[in-house]
Amino acid sequence: MKDETILVTAGRHPEQNHGVVNPPVYHASTILYPTLDAWEAARAARERGERGVYYGRAGTPTAFSLQDVVCALEGGHRAELYPSGLAAIATALMAYVKSGDHVLVADTVYGPCRRFCNQVYKQIGVETTFFDPCIDAAELAGLVRPNTRLLYLESPGSLTFEVQDVPRLAAVGQRHGLTVLADNTWASPLYFKPLAHGVDVAIHAATKYIVGHSDAMLGVVVANERAWPELERATHNFGQTAGPDDIYLGQRGIRTLAVRLERHWRSGVRLAEWLAARPEVASVMHPALPDDPGHALWKRDYSGASGLFGVVLARPYPKQAVAALVEGLELFGIGASWGGYESLIITAHPETCRNATTWRAPGPCLRIHAGLEDADDLIADLEAGFARLKQAAGG
Repeated sequence: MKDETILVTAGRHPEQNHGVVNPPVYHASTILYPTLDAWEAARAARERGERGVYYGRAGTPTAFSLQDVVCALEGGHRAELYPSGLAAIATALMAYVKSGDHVLVADTVYGPCRRFCNQVYKQIGVETTFFDPCIDAAELAGLVRPNTRLLYLESPGSLTFEVQDVPRLAAVGQRHGLTVLADNTWASPLYFKPLAHGVDVAIHAATKYIVGHSDAMLGVVVANERAWPELERATHNFGQTAGPDDIYLGQRGIRTLAVRLERHWRSGVRLAEWLAARPEVASVMHPALPDDPGHALWKRDYSGASGLFGVVLARPYPKQAVAALVEGLELFGIGASWGGYESLIITAHPETCRNATTWRAPGPCLRIHAGLEDADDLIADLEAGFARLKQAAGG
């Protein structure tokens, strides 16, 4: 079955809901049982790890629906939902380590993930080594210690979009008995399959493309059978659960992921190509562009791209000139997150969040998310912005 069909059919059971197309939203905490025997049987099943409606925090048919479709797309064993992407990352990071352990983390991970490693891991006695995302397998193997337990990847990298050789790096982790985690938010489970490339645990900020409408916070983690028990244990020990209304928005959003993401992809490439030809631009960081350093890996491992990419300006334009470009845009909002239907633009500062690598660029860095607006209109908006940039910079 093709992914586009899985998106529409997985996790839906109209025959169980009076023929209703979409699974209903269950608002639940207490679940009632008709007898003590039924109560005890449910407790025993829960302790065995069997999925079922035992208590609101343990899941309802609303949650199971979204878990099933993401898990089917990723080719995983089971999935868990979380109240945000960061909650998903933090729980996965805690599931496989203990005090005294060592972990390897790509230098280009999402900023809050880096902060978690630098603060929470440090507080509990877990040491983090950040590594160059473009490291080769032999170099990565040289960083593994006897107490290394976890390898964390994010491809493409946050802000600077380096594509990692996930299969080769994951193979290093597997040879050394590490649990391999990968943040797959950029490509979504539609365009990249980490578990099919040697990863044990795939993480998504479902707030982004899965929800797709900038109106809900949600995270999802999919694990293979080997990694599932620890993830399930950590999830329940931390009391992690997502709200039913946000889950519903996630399960509704994911049904149209294929058509939305293709539009984000096509518009993003169109904007990236146009920007690459501008004299004000030094480089565009987008793996789908043929001259991008990660293009060959992207073409080998991915079946598509998203609408998120980076731009480096050609010279150190003053802040007021960059502000003139960005603040005057009519179709691009200024704000965190991405993956919704609207276009976004922010300034980015990779130089502030690197340990293993050094960010050097001739000018400021911008992060752009291409939304679902017409690409010609977005280009016209950016063209007017560059005119303001040039005028504010004195030509």
